[in-house]
Amino acid sequence: MNQTLSVTSLNTQIKSLLEATFVHASVEGEVSRFTYHGSGHLYFTLKDANSAISCVMFKGNNSRMKFRLEEGMKVIISGSISLYVPRGSYQLNCVSIEPAGSGALAMAYEQLKEKLKNLGYFESERKKEIPRYIKSMALVTSATGAALQDMLRVAKNRWPLVKITIIDTIVQGENSAKNIAKNIKLADLLEVDVIVTGRGGGSIEDLWGFNEEIVADAIFRASTPIVSAVGHEIDYVISDFVSDLRAPTPSAAMEMILPDKNELLMSIDDMIEQMSYSFRRAVEQKSIQLQSLRDEFQRYSFEQKSYLISKEITILKERFNTQFDQILQKKVINIDSIKDNLSFMHKQNIIKKEQLLQNLNSLLNSKNPTLGLNENYAQVVKNGKTIKPENLLINDIYELQTKNKTVKSKVLDIEINQ
Repeated sequence: MNQTLSVTSLNTQIKSLLEATFVHASVEGEVSRFTYHGSGHLYFTLKDANSAISCVMFKGNNSRMKFRLEEGMKVIISGSISLYVPRGSYQLNCVSIEPAGSGALAMAYEQLKEKLKNLGYFESERKKEIPRYIKSMALVTSATGAALQDMLRVAKNRWPLVKITIIDTIVQGENSAKNIAKNIKLADLLEVDVIVTGRGGGSIEDLWGFNEEIVADAIFRASTPIVSAVGHEIDYVISDFVSDLRAPTPSAAMEMILPDKNELLMSIDDMIEQMSYSFRRAVEQKSIQLQSLRDEFQRYSFEQKSYLISKEITILKERFNTQFDQILQKKVINIDSIKDNLSFMHKQNIIKKEQLLQNLNSLLNSKNPTLGLNENYAQVVKNGKTIKPENLLINDIYELQTKNKTVKSKVLDIEINQ
């Protein structure tokens, strides 16, 4: 007779049988209905065309995954079969998950690259310009790596004036991404002209620290220009796309951002020669201009103006004298005629005036009151004025003046002769 089992006992026996039989299982299928739980566990269903199985990846294993599951993604799961006794359901306990047909790191790389591209991390508009002449820089790299020595050697040969701060950084391994991100933030506080992050070549696993989102975010948020110099020329990491400049190798980064002192010295020599030539040309041109200005100044100087005015005055004088002489000659000819006319007119005028004078003298003599004084003639004067006797009135006082005597008289009576 078969032993009767409880449900729990049956499930427990099945659990033991399953877990003992399927200690290591590798299963390929398509991901469906996945859930990233707040606890850190990952739950999803793995299916093919005909069936499905529940899957779980606990927090410890899930934290090591390099990519995120996507609906319909084909994956290969390594794990074991376990049964959840309380519900009697079995599930695949996942230890690792790899994308079918490609590696997990390649999938994680493409997923993060697409995500950051959509967030604008790769936009050229946000990339900062690398200064032409760098005075100081910070190297975020391993202090013991060969890449550092290459960078220091190139920097010394090209531009020994640059001040370099080395920030020793873990560039490989599980904790590399966190350390790289932390040191980028530290370098950003140093107020240097540029930050170079990088390391030498290696496998995709060796370079993976530069493919983490935490590093990309630190580069994106830095205010200092950042150059990504990771691996060899064929190696591309996420930091290459986010940084302001991508260099194919660490030593190439120094060649790209630091000026070559020898080229600069030759350039300075060329500039000096060009400046010297330009200066000579400028001096020659200015000398010609100066001479032209001198000639111009000479033409319009006070002395030149004075000379021209003096010359013009001389010409005017000569012209005036010539014209004056001509006029004078004409006038001299006319003067003789005028003199003869004047002499004739003068003589005629004198004759007329002499005749007039004789007439006036005769008239004057005829009117002279003193002519009759010798013949008992007297003139009547009243108040110092000569008056006619007819104008005297009774009682008027008057004088009778002769040539030799004055008699004061008074009118006593007046008789009018008819």
